[in-house]
Amino acid sequence: MRVLKFGGTSVANADSIRRVVETVLSGDQKKQVIVVVSAFGGVTDDLLDLARHASEGGAEVKERLKKLEDRHVGVIRSLLNVKKQSDTLTRFKMLMNELEDVLQGVSLTRELTRRTTDFILGFGERFSALIISHCLQNEGVAAEFVDARELIQTDARYGQAKVLLEPTCQRVESFFEKRKGISVVTGFIASTPNGVSTTLGRGGSDYTVSLIGAILKVKQIEIWTDVDGLMTADPSMVKRAFPIREVSYEEAMELSHFGAKVIYPPTIQPALQARIPIVIRNTFHPELPGTVISETSGDREGLIRGLSSISDVSLITLKGSGMIGVSGVSGRMFSTLAREQINIILITQASSEHTVTVGIQPEHATRAKRSLEKEFRLEIQEGMIDEVRVEKDLSIIAAVGDNMRQIPGIAGRVFSALGRNGVNIVAISQGSSERNISFVVSRKDEKKALNTLHDAFFMAGVKTVHLFLVGVGLIGSKLLELFENQIEVLYDKYLLDIRLKGVANSEKMLLCSDEESIGFSSWREQLESEGRKSSLKTFVREMKACNLPNSVFVDCTASQEVSEIYPEVLSSSISVVTPNKIANSSSMEYYDELKSLAARHNAAFRYETNVGAGLPVVATIHELVTTGDSVHRIEGVLSGTLSYIFNSYNGEMPFSEIVRQAREKGFTEPDPREDLNGHDVGRKLLILIREAGYRMEFDDLDIENLVPKGARNAGSVEQFFEVLKEFDGEFSELLNSAADQGKKLCYIARFEGGKASVKLEEIDRDHPFYGLAGSDNIFALYTDHYLETPMVVKGPGAGANVTAGGIVADILRVANTKARSNDE
Repeated sequence: MRVLKFGGTSVANADSIRRVVETVLSGDQKKQVIVVVSAFGGVTDDLLDLARHASEGGAEVKERLKKLEDRHVGVIRSLLNVKKQSDTLTRFKMLMNELEDVLQGVSLTRELTRRTTDFILGFGERFSALIISHCLQNEGVAAEFVDARELIQTDARYGQAKVLLEPTCQRVESFFEKRKGISVVTGFIASTPNGVSTTLGRGGSDYTVSLIGAILKVKQIEIWTDVDGLMTADPSMVKRAFPIREVSYEEAMELSHFGAKVIYPPTIQPALQARIPIVIRNTFHPELPGTVISETSGDREGLIRGLSSISDVSLITLKGSGMIGVSGVSGRMFSTLAREQINIILITQASSEHTVTVGIQPEHATRAKRSLEKEFRLEIQEGMIDEVRVEKDLSIIAAVGDNMRQIPGIAGRVFSALGRNGVNIVAISQGSSERNISFVVSRKDEKKALNTLHDAFFMAGVKTVHLFLVGVGLIGSKLLELFENQIEVLYDKYLLDIRLKGVANSEKMLLCSDEESIGFSSWREQLESEGRKSSLKTFVREMKACNLPNSVFVDCTASQEVSEIYPEVLSSSISVVTPNKIANSSSMEYYDELKSLAARHNAAFRYETNVGAGLPVVATIHELVTTGDSVHRIEGVLSGTLSYIFNSYNGEMPFSEIVRQAREKGFTEPDPREDLNGHDVGRKLLILIREAGYRMEFDDLDIENLVPKGARNAGSVEQFFEVLKEFDGEFSELLNSAADQGKKLCYIARFEGGKASVKLEEIDRDHPFYGLAGSDNIFALYTDHYLETPMVVKGPGAGANVTAGGIVADILRVANTKARSNDE
């Protein structure tokens, strides 16, 4: 015998029902099959709305009823051949007439009782089972419509009736003992011994199939839905959630109690008592294995089996010194709520007995408060108990797993992970079974908390990188902005968890403890409000004291002082990533020392952005040399600033104004003389020369200083610009001289034959740099492998965006290198 249940999404439309029919017929045709079905997706809600509108005398009841009828008729006409449609439509119309009659009665009396509501809500399953049974008949198999009200008897607690097991067992056993073929049974509905319709409450169809399966002692119960099984977390909240292959009955009950909507708590009870596995499968992906719920949870390695949550709860708290040592307070509280038929979701009490807190559904909060104030009015008047407190907009999250009973420290890991991510815990509760840790958080933190715990317990292989950033000017702040925008992508696609642990500028610094991180979106405010006076030595000392794995020191300054602490950082096995070119362009001895320290202490030293912003120049030369190639000649326009200036300078605007314009666009240093003097280009060329394997000092370079001698000693930047105007004529002469020959001005860095120069040159149209535009840089590398035709790298060579992007790339290279080392 095979017993299956299909939920509302599985029978939402004609296409879905076709899949259901395929699934049912895919099994052994010789076996007896029982198919329990829900109403078409959304129909139960539609029926409830119809009932409410009818009770209010709503004029649109007929229109809504017609819409409901048309939906079902459309499915019938779509799925059945013409010859089969007539009988199905007739039977369906009889049910619709019955529904219309009862709604008419509700409309006339303007009264909607729970009993009548149950009768109305049951039509959804009756429609669905009738249509699906006829669809199966349409395929040439023996199938019959079965009304579960003839099988399942309950008490008269309408809306959530309790099953009377003895008569139900007798009826189910007797009915199916004589049946063969396929029985399509209505889920959700039942009846009293007097034949009055009832419903089994939330998840009632699941309970129906579990009950029938348990009574008939089938090998397994199949529940088909729209997800791939019971998930590690709600996939709408946690994108990285994945199906759990096996869980125990107890784990499933805990998860379902706290909001796992795939299955509901009552469903599990009959199967648990009969020790029958429940298999949850996806109707739309039948090839997937789904989840098996049985006596054991299978894989015993995982610390937590799954996470679940209830998105909207309220806390009711009794608090007062008069409660300490007084017996019966909790009992009175629970009894009061029970009389009001208010279900308690969570209970927590302080060991001092000073407070008792319970979690309930928000819609019951006002009634609960009022009833408790009435129950404890004397104690409140005498000051023994404070005013009954209600807290709203909260969520309950539960971490569930059988293994939690055996392994210490799970709670510590849970709350530590939440604390690191700034999630405040409002209340905590842990059952004596120790397989569930439940806690209450602000509703706005629910998604964040679920994702935090899911990452901590389920995402194996995640690489955490700890960043310590010095320099948050234009480039540093852009770097943090890039990480803010990319942080989820880096985690989702590359399993990189980037954490900002320290940040400093020239005035303030801020470092975090192991449990905390600085927000990529809030670093500025945190630095301003929590930062201490900046001290580079203190920053480095405390960074080292953190002793965190995969730490990266990022220097986004142009400071000599910062570059001088690299040896101390690298010696502590902390990687360095920097666009600051001072260290690599200082003495050859210092350059060698940094390389040696990085290798000796297993730390990365990355500085791709020293030259060409985000262009892959340093790495390209390094790879060429590493693979045995030799670089003979380097030519390039290595300054985005000077590239922009001379590409823009065409005589229409004075040279001094072009320089001022470049400064306003952010292409130059605050003092443009630092660009015009050629030292920046010289440092870049020197770094490339050293990367190519040559030994050279900065003083060996022949650099042409473009700052006129008369302007070099100007006191301020504005004074510099005033003096520079006096030399506009000289630059104009240079421009015109080049133009007269059909050439243009270009500031070129060149290395060949052991000599290096940086000079302003006139180049003609045949030169590969002639077509350079904007602030682009260009590099031409002549090597053994690229001797006749050089390797050319061209692109933006200035700007905070491309530089920050290059730094991010270097950090990711460090992360990947460290990850490989750790794996090895």
